[in-house]
Amino acid sequence: MRRLGCVEYDAAVELQRTLVEERRTGQIGDTLLLLEHPPVITLGARTRGRSHHILASAADLHTAGVLVRETGRGGDVTYHGPGQLVGYPIFDLKPDRCDVHRYVRDLEAALIAGLLEFGICGRRVSGLTGVWAGPTGKEEKLAAIGVRISRWVTSHGFSLNVSADLGNFDLIVPCGIADRRVTSIEKLLRRPVPMTEVEDAMVRGFEQVFGTHYEGHEAQEDL
Repeated sequence: MRRLGCVEYDAAVELQRTLVEERRTGQIGDTLLLLEHPPVITLGARTRGRSHHILASAADLHTAGVLVRETGRGGDVTYHGPGQLVGYPIFDLKPDRCDVHRYVRDLEAALIAGLLEFGICGRRVSGLTGVWAGPTGKEEKLAAIGVRISRWVTSHGFSLNVSADLGNFDLIVPCGIADRRVTSIEKLLRRPVPMTEVEDAMVRGFEQVFGTHYEGHEAQEDL
């Protein structure tokens, strides 16, 4: 596990490419990257390069300092920014986890397990990916998931709203779902929660679901 602090999106993509190859060749074990991004909107494969789910104009995004990047992950459009915990698992799913659907469900389960440490009942919503919270039928999205799997080695992953400015999600149609809002741990608990505590809880959730301790550095490092 590597705590990277705030990392530019492009740098994080390059790091993932390097680590995916190292995982594929056995130079490293399964590794979980935990970080935050400066403001950036990312477009998943489902958008096919189209940005119609970005509501803000290019001029407004430039003024706000929000980048737009196409990605190699699945899913639609999402926003990353300060106060949001981003997790990039670099896992080799061979030999017994070669199932994309199962992997996504396992990511959801790991996040749900971590959230329980804060008394938050995160859950799935039928037909939708991610982790949700709130009254049945009016659930708001707490965590988004978008993954890439190449020869059964994973990259990209999840974003969990901890104390993110939720107003920034008005720049887009989050994940292409127009009738659902987003929420955060801070909004649900009505109090701030240190990012390090959330990181620790998510690591325990991942260890519980995936059954391993993730190789890497415990202390925050700089790229």
